[in-house]
Amino acid sequence: MATPRRLPVLLLLLLALAAPLLAHGRPFISDCGTSGSASAGGNTSVLRLPSEAAAEGEVGCEMSYGFLPCTTTAGGNLFLVLAYGFLMFKSATYLSAGSELLLEILGPGIVGGLFLPILGALPDALLILFSGLSGTKEVAQSQVLIGMGLLAGSTVMLLTLLWGSCVVVGKCDLSEDSTAIDSRDTKSFSLLGSGVSTDKQTSYAARIMAISVLPFIIVQIPKIFKLHSGHQITVLIGLIVAALLLLSYCLYQIFQPWIQRRRLEYSRLKHVMSGLLRHAQMHAFGRLLDDEGRPNVSVIEKLFHKIDLDNDGKLERGELRAFIVGINFEDIDWDSNLAADQVMADFDTSRNNSIEKGEFVNGMLRWLDEAKRTVASGAYSKKFLNDFHVRTRDEQNLLLDKDEEEGEADGNPTWTCIKAILLLLLGTAMAAAFADPLVDAVHNFSNATHIPSFFISFIAMPLATNSSEAVSAIIFASRKKQRTLSLTFSEVYGGVTMNNTLCLAVFLSLVYLRGLTWDFSSEVLIILLVCIIMGLFASFRTNFPLWTCFIAFLLYPLSLIMVYILDYKFGWS
Repeated sequence: MATPRRLPVLLLLLLALAAPLLAHGRPFISDCGTSGSASAGGNTSVLRLPSEAAAEGEVGCEMSYGFLPCTTTAGGNLFLVLAYGFLMFKSATYLSAGSELLLEILGPGIVGGLFLPILGALPDALLILFSGLSGTKEVAQSQVLIGMGLLAGSTVMLLTLLWGSCVVVGKCDLSEDSTAIDSRDTKSFSLLGSGVSTDKQTSYAARIMAISVLPFIIVQIPKIFKLHSGHQITVLIGLIVAALLLLSYCLYQIFQPWIQRRRLEYSRLKHVMSGLLRHAQMHAFGRLLDDEGRPNVSVIEKLFHKIDLDNDGKLERGELRAFIVGINFEDIDWDSNLAADQVMADFDTSRNNSIEKGEFVNGMLRWLDEAKRTVASGAYSKKFLNDFHVRTRDEQNLLLDKDEEEGEADGNPTWTCIKAILLLLLGTAMAAAFADPLVDAVHNFSNATHIPSFFISFIAMPLATNSSEAVSAIIFASRKKQRTLSLTFSEVYGGVTMNNTLCLAVFLSLVYLRGLTWDFSSEVLIILLVCIIMGLFASFRTNFPLWTCFIAFLLYPLSLIMVYILDYKFGWS
């Protein structure tokens, strides 16, 4: 039986498959004009089989796999773009879920360094592959622009909109040496007085990202020097370099798995957080949130006094451990010492190895705010925090869903591994199945609206493939800790590195094997500019005042304007 989380996906899939039947007999605006047989017969064009359209002299469309719906109208293709885009988003979510679960079971190393980065970039890579895989050479040359739009749009979005948003939501007060003070945000939106800090390893990730643009420079050599030959050779060399950089990056992740370890550490902390909140809700002296979602500070203070066994007005590590030991997590086998250390590190903002009442209240308020953002519900009933615990468990994929009918313990590593593999297979199958229909829908929407397909794919398609990672990154950044901010920006730089290696290698393979023309100078230019500017900016500094977010935000519209001017005013395309 389908769980509630799967129902929207199944419903949308059924709607997509049933669209031809629903559309039959309904009027659509025809691309053939109002003269001719359409006006004579009194019927306008409808969504139909290609053979039917061809028989009546209309410009038909080709249904993907022979049964998925297609149309030549702007409205119909917009619906298909949204439908297939949502299914690609769910595909990326399942791949991320399975990857995190596999990381939890097997730990960092080969899995975290080799498979997880590739799986994270798989939806983008498949969309790029299908953009130039089918059809004649002329059709592929036209549709491959969608793949380039996705490649450029994903990279630019990560380094501009997402990077700037993480600075805004993660900002803290800056000390005299310009270092962010964890969890202290009293200077509002001070451009110089607030900002974020990362560690040295994050700057290394930024340098790796900047180096990964090398294949783009190689394939542009004939254009730079205005050579009339050697285009295919440079594409092949760029492909080889991209593949070597991908292999080197994966090996670096294997032998230096610090990103995976920090991701694992944070996911464990978040699961402890949800377990503690649920326990506090069940055993405290009242509800932690009222019906309007406002925190009940008096109840939080009573919980503090309950944990404070010696009544000295502060919580020591031993008292935290005793409280955690008394919690029956039911679905998690937890090291109480590690959990106490993580809670102490998160709540003890004064760094005096104890948690005062004010620090405890502020920490609980932060946790409750994150619970509200995660569940995003307008109803704060008694089971709200239990819902948050379930949601957090699913999102972090540490455990299986509790289901008595399955008859197995949630802590069974074998069954957990099977669930991880099933999620990965489901995500991969969905990405492979709906990548081609999404590319066709974007291409048809571009034809119907006369909007260049590059701009559609640049803006819209990254939202489908990167939304889950973007939401996760913003939630991590909102913790306002150098540790989680370092992880957030490392993930951003890692995602761009995979775009510049794996996704570019797929794109160059298409160009080389199908003999396509490399004519993407303006698109490559904006990728180079954004990657080099942000890469150099983040490579040699670890403190970023709030004003730096405006640099990132401005690069996004400037990228679009630059492509438009170079292609349509100076004729670069």
